[in-house]
Amino acid sequence: MFGTSGIRGPVGRVVTADLALDVGRALASQGARTVVVGRDPRESGSALADAVSAGARECGADVVRLGVASTPTIARSVGWLGADAGVVVTASHNPPTDNGFKLWTPSGQAFDRPKRREVTRRINSEAFEFADWDQHGSEWSWDQAIETHATRIETALDPIRGLTVAVDVGNGAGGVVAEALERLGCSVETLNGQPNGRFPGRPSEPTAENCKSLCEFVAATDADLGIAHDGDADRTMAVTETGEFVSGDVLLALFAREAVKPGKQVAVPVDTSLLVDDVVADAGGSVVRTKVGDVYVAAEAAKPDVVFGGEPSGAWIWPDETLCPDGPFAACQLASLVSRRGPLSTLVSSIERYPIRRKSIRVTDELSTIETVQERLTAQYAAVDTTDGVRVERDDGWFLVRASGTEPIIRLTAEARTEEEAEAILAEVSEIVDGARETAPSVNPSD
Repeated sequence: MFGTSGIRGPVGRVVTADLALDVGRALASQGARTVVVGRDPRESGSALADAVSAGARECGADVVRLGVASTPTIARSVGWLGADAGVVVTASHNPPTDNGFKLWTPSGQAFDRPKRREVTRRINSEAFEFADWDQHGSEWSWDQAIETHATRIETALDPIRGLTVAVDVGNGAGGVVAEALERLGCSVETLNGQPNGRFPGRPSEPTAENCKSLCEFVAATDADLGIAHDGDADRTMAVTETGEFVSGDVLLALFAREAVKPGKQVAVPVDTSLLVDDVVADAGGSVVRTKVGDVYVAAEAAKPDVVFGGEPSGAWIWPDETLCPDGPFAACQLASLVSRRGPLSTLVSSIERYPIRRKSIRVTDELSTIETVQERLTAQYAAVDTTDGVRVERDDGWFLVRASGTEPIIRLTAEARTEEEAEAILAEVSEIVDGARETAPSVNPSD
């Protein structure tokens, strides 16, 4: 039921009001007495949020409704309100035809595997504990969530003077970033600032392709940097003052270099570039690798020696602030970094980059294919990391083969010190996966 980032899928087929009702019931039945519920601006969000609330109240929990707000705003509100759990009705960066549910603890951390399994068990077995007729929960609205989020960001960072920031909200729920930046002292220009669940301005995922308008806008104006969010604003990507889109690995390296201290660690997923290792090592720290997914990065970031966690996809976690990926906070952190360290283009150019290649191969059964790939690579290489998929370190670079968390696709990543080596590694691992795809036995995947 759960992928790498909550429950997500097409509305009316995978994600329905019945499922939303059961999510609310499951949370209340496993002990949540107060549940925070909010959503992104997708067309289906209102009905689904109503259903989550009804299910939770039917099983005796009180519900606090936040309306349309960013995922980090809602996730952090669980702790601010002293609630037991939070539900964000969102499909994050997926297309407008999708929706889903992200579940949060009071610490701001997403539900871990045991909590997700318990929700799944209760839904599949209909193990709900319905309240008596006179013990249903109540519902009330809290309209201070966005204001509180902006205030928390403002108090966490020093004032920023003389900076102009262009923010592409992507018609999503991340408008709080504009208020937070202005409070810190920035001038803000917004693109696609009106929430609209059809995402008419651009596709929700803040990729280089989808952020071309932001790049052109920043290059043509006096903006010092550009910021782009996805639909629920848990992701943040950036554009330099010259209009160059900053890759996720480079942005991760910049944040990590600023956060790490000698002897401390930075948590990153297994598909992260070697350039992050180099930058962190130069600062006296070390990198610890996790499975792909912000829930796994957050779990590692909760440990005492980890001072920062991030994913190249745009999720950034400062554990001293919160364990959820807070896109607006990350945007303000980057603006602060530029104000203190100089132009973003100069900071980007200070990071040595290596050729990295990525490829996706569609398969019939991704799990059996990965099992076959793992068997072959374990026989071929001495050191094989199976934290998430199969990662192999080589003298000339490294590669990763892992299954997508949401569709029948095998994702390949290869990195080396030269273009030729990267291409050669990708070609070699592609051949291995193609062979495994043809011979892998058919299995029935299970959670």
